[in-house]
Amino acid sequence: MPNSNFVDYVKIFCKSGDGGSGSVHFIRTSKTPRGGPDGGTGGRGGHVIMRANPQKWTLLHLKYTKHVMAENGQNGGANLCTGRMGKDMYLDVPLGTVAKDAETGEVLGEVTEVGDELIIKKGGRGGLGNEHFKTATFQAPKFAQPGEDGEEGWVVLELKVLADVGLVGFPNAGKSTLLSVVSAAKPEIADYPFTTIVPNLGMVQYRGENSFVIADIPGIIEGAHLGKGLGHRFLRHIERNAVLLFMVPVSSESISKEYRILLRELEKYNPELLDKPRLLAVTKTDIADDEMMKKAKKTLPKKIDSIFISSVTLYNIDTLKDMLWKILNS
Repeated sequence: MPNSNFVDYVKIFCKSGDGGSGSVHFIRTSKTPRGGPDGGTGGRGGHVIMRANPQKWTLLHLKYTKHVMAENGQNGGANLCTGRMGKDMYLDVPLGTVAKDAETGEVLGEVTEVGDELIIKKGGRGGLGNEHFKTATFQAPKFAQPGEDGEEGWVVLELKVLADVGLVGFPNAGKSTLLSVVSAAKPEIADYPFTTIVPNLGMVQYRGENSFVIADIPGIIEGAHLGKGLGHRFLRHIERNAVLLFMVPVSSESISKEYRILLRELEKYNPELLDKPRLLAVTKTDIADDEMMKKAKKTLPKKIDSIFISSVTLYNIDTLKDMLWKILNS
């Protein structure tokens, strides 16, 4: 997917429909010239609903949608007829989309499975007709209830990529190259930082008919939790990954130190990310001589399983897939 077509954040003004007013009406026929009240209830205003659509991969289709308005409910009619409900307005979004109140930041909800729906602005209720207000001592009420106003306000939609494995590392750690060799994904690859500026997804075929999804998350930099380098936009995509694969190049001055920095950025952004299973891959071993390999092994962090790999020579790639599959199914 072209980078310019990946949109993971939109802000939209949403207004649900107003409820229809109740009717003030009395039965008037040749046989009942002074009949009782028969005013019907107004129809409900339309909701604004966010709906999960597996055919959507980005919020690009909503990028230039600034105002969304659902239909108002119709007024009640004679003969106890209820007004027609306003038509709901649906916002089709990819799985993994979160809706937030733009003013308060409150999370309104999220859709993560096919067919999930979330009402983000509820339509106003229809007003009761005058028939509802008659009593034994008050036979001819000449009033009805107005419909409720719909809800309105700015809503932020954020996409958080859904994947089984998320690749976590500094820029130029080899994440895109790994994705390109284990899946059919074709991310942009070059020997300079920030080649990847949007998440890329790849389906990994594993030993026959099995498969899992890997997400190449744009590189993290120190201070990403503060928003540096578009840190918040990058980090939120990691929240939905089941397993985190940390990637540090073998040429790093200290693999343990680089790993701790990455871990600290995740912790400061969202401490719950540290509860996810994780694995460390030391990358680019094809450029390492014996001395560099010995130094790298001495600086490996403890309390995390690690593996040395090369996406160029495919060294240990199958073993890496075995390890990831085992973690995903443990």
